[in-house]
Amino acid sequence: MRNPINRLRDGLARHRCAGCLLLVADCLCALVPRLTTRSRVVLVLHNLEDQKTSNTGKLAVRCLTNSAIVRRGVEGEPTARVCPSPGFESVLLFPGPGARPVQEWVDSPRPIELLVPDGTWGQAQRARQRVIGLGSMPCAMIERAAPSGYRLRVASDPSRLATIESIAEALGILEGPGSAEGHPDVRAELLRIFEVMVTRSLRHRARARSP
Repeated sequence: MRNPINRLRDGLARHRCAGCLLLVADCLCALVPRLTTRSRVVLVLHNLEDQKTSNTGKLAVRCLTNSAIVRRGVEGEPTARVCPSPGFESVLLFPGPGARPVQEWVDSPRPIELLVPDGTWGQAQRARQRVIGLGSMPCAMIERAAPSGYRLRVASDPSRLATIESIAEALGILEGPGSAEGHPDVRAELLRIFEVMVTRSLRHRARARSP
């Protein structure tokens, strides 16, 4: 006999949007911006995050035209590897040992390629040792006084940011503010769609708990 929990999960999956993974009634795909940046973002995604509705890294990639995903931790597949993109200066966006403020790369003669580990805090910490190519990269970190707006998961350290928040803050520094000539404010746009995701996810959770 089939497990009733699995049947429930399958039923929910049929009612979720394939793009944003939210319930169809809460779908935010029509609101996702398409943002062109000089900087490149490569999301190093842990496989266990791939289908989580609370994941924010994949949402950031959907917004950024100059971005890509490298998956790691896939059972039966070779160890993940990243290679610097030609013409870019590659930097690991993670507050590891020796990390420097991302502001130090603003005047780089080459555009910056941000490698961003995505997963739980522990998974992100281990990415540098387990993904070939990350260990030799310099680390950049974000300095932000405002607390995270990520209310979908409980963090042991309130200063930790969601992946999309970290990307937004880094690109806000590297790309600068938007302009009247039609260049979007990348930081503001990413944080806007992030807030939409959080609000709609919490609304669904509240409905699910109501009698």
